Amino acid sequence: MVELAPLELPERPQLVRNITHFARALRNAGLPAGPGRVADAIRAVEAAGFTDRADFYYTLQACFTSRPEHRHAFDQLFRLYWRDPRFLEHMMSLMLPAVRGVAEERTAKPAEKRAAEALLHGVAQEAPEIDQPEDQGTEIEVDATLTMSREERLKTLDFEQMSLSEMAEAKRMLARMTLAVKPLKSRRTEASHHGRRPDWRATMRGALRRGGEVVDFNTKHPRTRWPALVCLCDISGSMSSYSRAVLHFLHAVANQKGAGWAKVHAFTFGTRLTNITRHLAQRDVDAALAAAGAEAQDWEGGTRIGSCLEEFNRDWSRRVLGQGAVVLLITDGLDRDEPERLAAAMERLHLSSRRLIWVNPLLRWDGFAPKAAGIRAMLPHVDSFRAGHNIAALSGLAEAVCRPDDTGEKARLMKLLAD
Repeated sequence: MVELAPLELPERPQLVRNITHFARALRNAGLPAGPGRVADAIRAVEAAGFTDRADFYYTLQACFTSRPEHRHAFDQLFRLYWRDPRFLEHMMSLMLPAVRGVAEERTAKPAEKRAAEALLHGVAQEAPEIDQPEDQGTEIEVDATLTMSREERLKTLDFEQMSLSEMAEAKRMLARMTLAVKPLKSRRTEASHHGRRPDWRATMRGALRRGGEVVDFNTKHPRTRWPALVCLCDISGSMSSYSRAVLHFLHAVANQKGAGWAKVHAFTFGTRLTNITRHLAQRDVDAALAAAGAEAQDWEGGTRIGSCLEEFNRDWSRRVLGQGAVVLLITDGLDRDEPERLAAAMERLHLSSRRLIWVNPLLRWDGFAPKAAGIRAMLPHVDSFRAGHNIAALSGLAEAVCRPDDTGEKARLMKLLAD
């Protein structure tokens, strides 16, 4: 039996109790904060001390986070649990329903609603009682017949603002989605009794078997084939919430039989390009994305779109873009490379693909304009420019894929560039 080192606890372990409760909140938020990590955190705090707030933060972060995607939830929980004296009121306000136009509208930060659910796990979330005067006056009735269902509301909710339970339900909805595509007509032909093209070779071969007499006149028609789908997904810090949802959607497309795609290729990029196609072939989505995350070492890092697209054009375009492949480029276009370099890489990618569809979550803002240098360099070289911040936007990709004339928001934004 393995013997553990003795854990010395103070006589009145208030700090130990708080660390244990903090670990419980982390567990509710989806972080692997088990008893072993709690014991390690207590020993680490005892060794490092907690007089300095920064030292205390980094000590707990080193003990409870092991993956980049855990940092958002840890940061929000730490801020609200250890620093904000009124964190409970703030969390309750996030969880209670608000009436638009009465309460001040406030956009939650990434993972903040998820932290609220974790901290308030088991706490009754009831609306406060309001004393009503004796004279009720005019009674106002609200017709809720057109109120959206939970599933309909979830389709229009931003991925970045979803709670833990909402994201889990959104992933189940993404797993049921399809991305249908129309077959392509090939230059090759095949025999058909209803074909419109004469098949002279087959006709003459049949005639030779009958001593030169033409008995049957053979016809043929063009073959149909399915294109390949290539997805280039940005996994930088500003795209982390959206890229995970897109990869769930892409896993469902890759593993759905009869969807029409000949092959689904997936690449991630941040500061470098990573091919995760073989990982998405696994049937279990959690195992597939865990393997993809281990393969891509630049999660939530910087962004170098130009250099990554150059690497793709050099090493992978001839392998995966043949025979009319459709390319989905999922990125916000905020790049640190030179705009000229990015524009040249986008131009080559556009010329190598049948259709290049750019999915940008920044289109969720009504006042979005192509002001960033990277966006201005990329926009002229895409066929369609669409949003990708929620389930409804991803559902609209089917329209962009099937309709060659669909340009999304490109025409409107190109006018802004011209002005």
